[in-house]
Amino acid sequence: MEPSEIIAAVMAVVNTSRLIVHFIQRQTLRNQARRLRQRGDDSDDDRDTDLSQRMGPRKLDILVAVGHVDTVERRFWAQETSTDWWDRIVLKVWDESQWLRNFRMRKSTFLELCDLLSSALKHQDTRMRAALTVLKRVAIALWKLATPDSYRPVANQFGVGKSTVGVAVMQVANTIVELLLSKVVTLGNVQAIVDGFAAMGFPNCGGAIDGTHIPILGPDNQASQYINQKGYFSMVLQALVDHKGCFTNINVGWPGKVHDARVFRNSGLFRRLQEGITSRTRK
Repeated sequence: MEPSEIIAAVMAVVNTSRLIVHFIQRQTLRNQARRLRQRGDDSDDDRDTDLSQRMGPRKLDILVAVGHVDTVERRFWAQETSTDWWDRIVLKVWDESQWLRNFRMRKSTFLELCDLLSSALKHQDTRMRAALTVLKRVAIALWKLATPDSYRPVANQFGVGKSTVGVAVMQVANTIVELLLSKVVTLGNVQAIVDGFAAMGFPNCGGAIDGTHIPILGPDNQASQYINQKGYFSMVLQALVDHKGCFTNINVGWPGKVHDARVFRNSGLFRRLQEGITSRTRK
């Protein structure tokens, strides 16, 4: 730090200290005057005049008197960030292979997803800052879900705050569940799926089902129930796909220790199959 900057910093501290002392003295004298008035002293007027003179100038006068205090316009503080990587590289330069590798979907699929979610994710600008666009909000969530990156590197990538990444992930995930899950993940035309598997050499097959473990942090309660056979904390995701590899049913939430067969027997899919129901379902 330059000597001039050090001197300015020290003077700022000294001036602030003087201001505090003057303000405290002024408040003390005011309290004394109030107590004298309550006692009904005959010389109240003289005392009040004397006290007002002793109290000295107002707070603004004190600020000017101590010197080295310049008036500045109030403004909100915000850390400077850069969005060049997203605006100039990803949106304008990346090809399909780069989108697939990083976002797990093509750019056309990404744009379609943003269009479906725009009604719920579009935010209004405020006086403090411009709201994140729907495209950027969805991209942040997809990047976090598609990569093992923590919030901090994702925030640096997109030029936003770390807390903004967490909010975006939850908003996008909740919106997808509310608006799209029941429309996209369906059993569909069972006969067409059976015919499709038959053409692949798997006759009388209505879908391929399996479970996978989603890593999680160890919960506070019943943590041992979430340790799977591979030794880490997880939740079980059961998924059913058709002959094209599209999800037709999902079931998630069971502790990692639970066997896949038990998850299946307690799923809504199993109950519907037992009852011969092939209508839309996701659980």
